[in-house]
Amino acid sequence: MSEVAATESTTESPSEASTARKRRKVREGVVTSAGMDKSIVVTVVERVRHARYNKFVLRTKKLYVHDEANDAGVGDRVRVMETRPLSKTKRWRVVEILERAR
Repeated sequence: MSEVAATESTTESPSEASTARKRRKVREGVVTSAGMDKSIVVTVVERVRHARYNKFVLRTKKLYVHDEANDAGVGDRVRVMETRPLSKTKRWRVVEILERAR
């Protein structure tokens, strides 16, 4: 009887398994453009090891980010989080401003 109870408590129903979401991606980068309304462009630099030469290569990506308060300025370091599509290109939103530009 205890064996049956143990198996029932550990199994998940199919509806619970499908509703569980993955953790959202979080990136840090520098604001390169803040000319749009409620939108900024953040440049993220990533160090990736080359597959053949085992040397580190810098890869740069531009992310279009939603900034609801128009708070971030050019040169600020920000933390951004992945979100649902907000427009044709915006899929990220500002979580916090880590460092202001001098």
